[in-house]
Amino acid sequence: MSIEIKPLTPDLWPAFEDLFGKQGACYGCWCTHFRLPPARRRENDRIGNRAHMKARVEAGPAPGLLAFDGELAVGWMQIGPRADVPEWNNAGRVCAPLEPHEAADESVWAISCFFIRTKARRQGLSHRLVAAGIDHARSSNARVLDACPITQSRDSRSVGLFVGSTRVFEKARFEKIAERKAGRPLMRLELGPWSAL
Repeated sequence: MSIEIKPLTPDLWPAFEDLFGKQGACYGCWCTHFRLPPARRRENDRIGNRAHMKARVEAGPAPGLLAFDGELAVGWMQIGPRADVPEWNNAGRVCAPLEPHEAADESVWAISCFFIRTKARRQGLSHRLVAAGIDHARSSNARVLDACPITQSRDSRSVGLFVGSTRVFEKARFEKIAERKAGRPLMRLELGPWSAL
């Protein structure tokens, strides 16, 4: 594949919508799992989730990166400040920040979700998205980048892989900083101090 990775801006919404399909990927989630509180998710259906995500994309800044093979979107990675995915910060979650203040710190970023088109899987696309995400976070003055992947899955098609594979983040030099549940490490890449530019 000849891959180009771009931030998801409003003009790219049709490509994102095509990638997620009529069902909205992962049972109609539309990548709102970490954006909406559980009660709201239970009330919503895939149409409500789609509307929520579309409004978020239109509001900017880009909530993630899209990978393109030519004109076709083949992969998605949600990345941005922890504050943009509030449910990712809940104290009871394995992905909760090490320090409570990090949840609102605009320089503490997170990679929270992936979605890869079926035919594009097992071709290293997650690795390429993470590499592009590191560059994107660094150029956006992120100081650290967190992830909370899954270490093992019985089935490579498991929906649990939406958080990414530990192996992908290890290869990108993320380090484990906590493990509140076996097989779900909280990992971090230090990106350095705020840029002076």
